[in-house]
Amino acid sequence: MRHKHSDYMHWSKTQSRARFNLATSGVAPFPFRELPIDLKDLEINGDNSYGYAPLQQAIAAHHGIDPECVVESAGTSMANHLAMAAIIESGYEVLIEHPAYGPILDIAHYLEANVKRFRRPEENGWAIDPEEVRRCVTPKTRLVVITNLHNPTSVLTQESVLREIGEIARSIGALVLVDEVYLDAVYENTPRTSFHLGPEFVVTSSLTKVYGVSGLRCGWILAQPALAWKMRCLNDLYSATPVFPGELLSVIAFQHLDLLRQRTRRIVEADRKLLRDFLRQQSSLSAVSTEWGTTSFPRLVNGNADAFLERLRSEFDTSAAPGRFFEMPDHFRIGMGVNTEMFAEGLNRTSRALG
Repeated sequence: MRHKHSDYMHWSKTQSRARFNLATSGVAPFPFRELPIDLKDLEINGDNSYGYAPLQQAIAAHHGIDPECVVESAGTSMANHLAMAAIIESGYEVLIEHPAYGPILDIAHYLEANVKRFRRPEENGWAIDPEEVRRCVTPKTRLVVITNLHNPTSVLTQESVLREIGEIARSIGALVLVDEVYLDAVYENTPRTSFHLGPEFVVTSSLTKVYGVSGLRCGWILAQPALAWKMRCLNDLYSATPVFPGELLSVIAFQHLDLLRQRTRRIVEADRKLLRDFLRQQSSLSAVSTEWGTTSFPRLVNGNADAFLERLRSEFDTSAAPGRFFEMPDHFRIGMGVNTEMFAEGLNRTSRALG
């Protein structure tokens, strides 16, 4: 039977919560009361048949592209689904990074793709080696899929590497899908979207992870106009039209992105300092240090990570995301950016659990 579920999302919705929650992947919710909104400007219904023009223009302006290249979606997960479903057919070969965010693989398997993998080795700082991509593509490859920042490690892939991957894809007639939902968590010299690197690039993102407005479900795809139109039509099978008040609020959020981003940046940076100090003191953990992003992916040097995480949750009321959901069962993912006091105590309890 066709793959029709996500083990990670089920775990996240039913088992991830704890008093000290380090299993998060995005920043703290931005309070509605702090967003400059006149409620008289909100409406329940509006003209949004194939996207709400002011929102498409806001997304396009954010990335410096033509609005015709913007496809609205319900968060990044639906953006990834629409993008992959519009590009591939059953049996098409898709090359996906390893380790990978579980739901991306789930989408590919649901679409009955022939999934191939290329490694991002921990010993190489989880970096992408374009030569590894070159070795793994075949004439049958139709799509290469990566995340940038990498989920779960938060490693940044430089534009020069992305450009080389684009050249490899172009040489075999493939496209490159880049999930950039965490990219704006590079707070200094934020890279431009890889969509600018060439027509072979398709990009997905949203306001869910870095800006604290996940409830708006403001996601999008950047694609060449003909492919973008194909994705809009495909979405008729799923959600038909978006929630109009969410679109209105998303436009307001785009008008105040710096406010949203700077509020959570302070929390992320305070948490990162605590995490670095914590990891330096833990001989039982090994982790690649990163400058940006909201997640870290330490490895438990000895012992069973699942058993450790279960004990951490049951005895210390602290949770972290198991590495098995990213195909690395001896690792776990720690999330930053929610509440520094809670984060500090979560790390303290993790240290006690490690003994």
